[in-house]
Amino acid sequence: MTKEEILANAELFLLDLDGTVYRDETLIGDMKNTLKKLKEEGKKVVGLTNNSSKSACEYHEKLERLGISAMIDGVMTSGIAALDYVKSLGAGTRVHLLATDGVKREFQEAGVLLVDENPDVCVLALDTEITFEKIRLFNKLLVGGAKFIATHPDNKCPTEDVSMPDVGSFIKLFEHSSERKVDLICGKPFPLMSEQIIREYGVPAEKICMVGDRISTDILFGKNCGMMTLLVLSGDTTEEILSCSDVVPDLVLPTLNELF
Repeated sequence: MTKEEILANAELFLLDLDGTVYRDETLIGDMKNTLKKLKEEGKKVVGLTNNSSKSACEYHEKLERLGISAMIDGVMTSGIAALDYVKSLGAGTRVHLLATDGVKREFQEAGVLLVDENPDVCVLALDTEITFEKIRLFNKLLVGGAKFIATHPDNKCPTEDVSMPDVGSFIKLFEHSSERKVDLICGKPFPLMSEQIIREYGVPAEKICMVGDRISTDILFGKNCGMMTLLVLSGDTTEEILSCSDVVPDLVLPTLNELF
């Protein structure tokens, strides 16, 4: 598939954020102009990230700092996907959430009942404020029989100097310590976020292009959901990784900026 075909057929662009739009606090190339051109083409643009350490509000604040918030129609995180899922279980569902204070506030403001005793569901997000006491309590509640939900499966989170443990690593920890398997993973490459995006923005999967820098999450998510896929080599994936992958994106570009 050519970039001209993607631009002609895609009505909504789902953009992974870190490694695709920016690296830490720096936009990748002339990203501001690229996003402006997408909007001028009449495209919807939505940030779609597995990183559940921040609330949607915190992501919008970052996009504002970077000067691109006006060109992004919305942000969906794996944390929001988990939030929407637990809300679908019904009012009064008791949820124990292992997450940052910002994400906890997001759940509480949405009316989710957060508890530390007798939960129906335990939700594991990326908690950059984690302590051993939080780990101990989460494990205890899993052993007690609560449903085990994780926001996303990434094993590591890239940072400026060295990759750090991500939710996938903590899933393995709790599977060993509690002898429980995770019941549901909400983020990419699993389809839950796709259902929510289609419902919210009214665009069918075949008219959506998933853009990201990771084959195992971003591109596989797009393939699993029947979307067009665009891999950018500005983040996690190298030419060597791509050459060894069984998952083949529809288009590969050095960065999203080459779309124009």
